[in-house]
Amino acid sequence: MTAVDQRATYREVFAEPRFRVLFLARSAAITAESLRIFALSVFVFDRTGSALLSALAFAAGFLPQLVGGLLLGALTDRIRPRPLIVGGYLAGGAAALLIALVELPVAAQLTIIAAVACGTPIFMGAAGRLVAEVLTGDAYVLGRSALNAASSGAQLLGLAVGGVAVDALGAQQALLIAALGHALAALIVRLGLPDLDGVPGEPGSAVRASLNGVGALLGDPVIRRLLLLQWLPSACIAGAEALLVAYGDNRGFPSGAAGALMAALPLGMLLGDLIVGRCVRPATRERLVRPLMLLAGGALALLVTGLPMSGTLAILVISGSGYAYQLGLQRPLLDATPEARRGQMFALLSTGLMTLQGLSPVAVGALAQLTTPATAIAAAGAATMLCTLLGTRRKPARPDHER
Repeated sequence: MTAVDQRATYREVFAEPRFRVLFLARSAAITAESLRIFALSVFVFDRTGSALLSALAFAAGFLPQLVGGLLLGALTDRIRPRPLIVGGYLAGGAAALLIALVELPVAAQLTIIAAVACGTPIFMGAAGRLVAEVLTGDAYVLGRSALNAASSGAQLLGLAVGGVAVDALGAQQALLIAALGHALAALIVRLGLPDLDGVPGEPGSAVRASLNGVGALLGDPVIRRLLLLQWLPSACIAGAEALLVAYGDNRGFPSGAAGALMAALPLGMLLGDLIVGRCVRPATRERLVRPLMLLAGGALALLVTGLPMSGTLAILVISGSGYAYQLGLQRPLLDATPEARRGQMFALLSTGLMTLQGLSPVAVGALAQLTTPATAIAAAGAATMLCTLLGTRRKPARPDHER
């Protein structure tokens, strides 16, 4: 077995103390963020009775990330990672606390969430760059796998806690719990992460440097292709996921089926990441990118056939497991990116994911209005399969003296 094909283990990954800190903080923060999104949507709906404003409360944390990722992404390679990550988590907690304690117009509440969202790609980029620095070789890919699994599990936990908290305490008190979760994530990073140095970036204006960096990254055909392969299928799957409640209702599934349908895809993602990350060799993961992408999209397309409830859940779990295709892209993308722009690359990756995942439910939902939820989900699955045409060519890694 060659060195490049040497498998790491999760034990090796979690033996790195800085990764453990980032893992625990990310899990706490995503749980808190999922709870915050759910509670704020309910809070806004209770105040206004408007489904549109409630939906905007959900989207406010996603779409504004485009602004921060494009105009401020260079900061990830200029500022020390610990204060950047701590500041990001504290900002999320402060937003939830302010909305819960101060009576503000809904427009002001959404503006606060949007302002915090602008900074999300920056501290996410800093965390991504730090993971790439502390984990090398296949351990880096397994680290990304563990973080993906933590995200899926934390989203499920946040939604579960959100449902219980809102029902038992009310949306306002649930927002206070979300604020505590963000504060906990910040405390974990502040106490557990060394205050490492930043990486000297391009001098001058951060906005100019950010735009130049985005242009350089997207101007590289290999990096652009690898980013699109992570953005576009994720957007298609998110659009399909947004229709699962409507799909279940249209199919006449029991009223309690919505929760199971929504949980099936994240469960599949969790299983896929763990199995492919642990049991498949690095070079094989890269060869499995297209087959797994086809699995994710093809399974969704099968929902148009009208499977029973048990079959639908199984198909959704299978589709979610295909999302592990992303593991085969992690190492090629890192190798293709100059070290001086790695933080901004991770910020751009996060920006594209969040922006497109915020827009795709609107597009897929509009198609469902014209046709049926089943047809729209199948179309999203077909679009996922078409993404395989982008290809996965890898750029050779730069020698150390060129980085």
